[in-house]
Amino acid sequence: MIFKRGRYSGFLRPISYGIDLLVIHGLAFFLFQESSAFTNYVFYMSIAWISSTISLRFYEIYRFTKFSNILTLAIKQALVFLLLVFAFFGFYPALQEPTSAILKYVVIVMGAVFLIKISIYYLLKKYRRLLGGNLRRVVILGDNDKTKELENFFTKNAEYGYALVKRYDVQHDKQTLLEAIFKEISDSNIDEIYASVNALSDACMAKVIDFADNNLKILKFLPDNKEIFGKKLDFSYYGYLPILSLRKIPTDEPFNKFIKRAFDIFLSLFVIVFIVSWLTPILGIFIKLESKGPVFFKQKRNGLDYKEFYCYKFRSMTPSPTADLHQATKGDTRVTKVGRLIRKTSMDELPQFINVLKGDMSVVGPRPHMVSHTHMYAEKIDKFMVRHFVKPGITGLAQVSGYRGEVETDSDIINRVKCDIFYLENWSLILDLKIVFKTIYNAVRGEEKAY
Repeated sequence: MIFKRGRYSGFLRPISYGIDLLVIHGLAFFLFQESSAFTNYVFYMSIAWISSTISLRFYEIYRFTKFSNILTLAIKQALVFLLLVFAFFGFYPALQEPTSAILKYVVIVMGAVFLIKISIYYLLKKYRRLLGGNLRRVVILGDNDKTKELENFFTKNAEYGYALVKRYDVQHDKQTLLEAIFKEISDSNIDEIYASVNALSDACMAKVIDFADNNLKILKFLPDNKEIFGKKLDFSYYGYLPILSLRKIPTDEPFNKFIKRAFDIFLSLFVIVFIVSWLTPILGIFIKLESKGPVFFKQKRNGLDYKEFYCYKFRSMTPSPTADLHQATKGDTRVTKVGRLIRKTSMDELPQFINVLKGDMSVVGPRPHMVSHTHMYAEKIDKFMVRHFVKPGITGLAQVSGYRGEVETDSDIINRVKCDIFYLENWSLILDLKIVFKTIYNAVRGEEKAY
């Protein structure tokens, strides 16, 4: 093969730093009138840019990184860069650059940086798929559903640059078989080993780890889905003692928490001012005309850290003493004519933007269940309580993935929990936006389980 096998990050990152700094300083040249100020800016921004990007891991883009994650990194870095630029001009009031010019500079710089970054990302994908370069030769240890799924992924996604050499059916404690596999791996010049946790005994696992360490092979594990359920383990050190946390939740980080809360406040204020304010009296008249009772319906739900709060909705049913016990079902006689319409279009959920503004809920997150159902599912469904590590949402990944409404079978709630756990472990602002837009699309189109 004429192309170098393996990773190019050792070259790509310094090159990326150099290109980005050239863009930053090249465009900054047009902002400055005094050469001394420009020289100071180059020195200041070079250090500030490198430091901030290392802190935010801006250049830690891998072949398996998603576009949404790259965009999220770019948005974070853009905000930091904006503050850094304004901080510099704060020390040089004599420059007297208009705010609009500074903002224009920041937007152009970050737009160019993002385009360069995403171009390199997709060019590498094309390079791997079409020319077979930048490949990582891999093997898989284990013969089960998870390893077959990984084999299928490697085979069908050439743009990621993984060349699967072989998948081995590893038998427990077969020393001679394991030694033969190690020899083949060494002879085949393998880069990475993917080992199924379920397929290896503790003794075999120790031998695989020793082999990988002693032969400079990258070793990665496929968890057994029966025992490790959607976990995103977080590794850290207490002094020199390695500690594994069960999962890392992105919204626990202060910056991410600020971004999510700002998004919630902005969107909830927009909906309350421009939609709920005029829609409430109209719906209120129709609700009152059809049946006696309040316009709004409130019900206790469990939220963040399992704390109870009152969740608001437009009333869509006739008042019932069992409202807190029974979920709405298809053809439910309690649902009014107006209620059927507003439930079909999800308009009954709009008052929950008040909950979002109060801080009890988020726009996107796991849907809160009524308290009685939460207790029931907590005892019945494994890992159901994990969803309470984050604020509940008006909409969520589970709802736009087909698991909204009535829970008809255990698989409905199990799949809902899977989606919720994936969401809380993989949150990004881009994911929130995708879920919001898909929710709006589904509401306009109409959903089968919206009753």
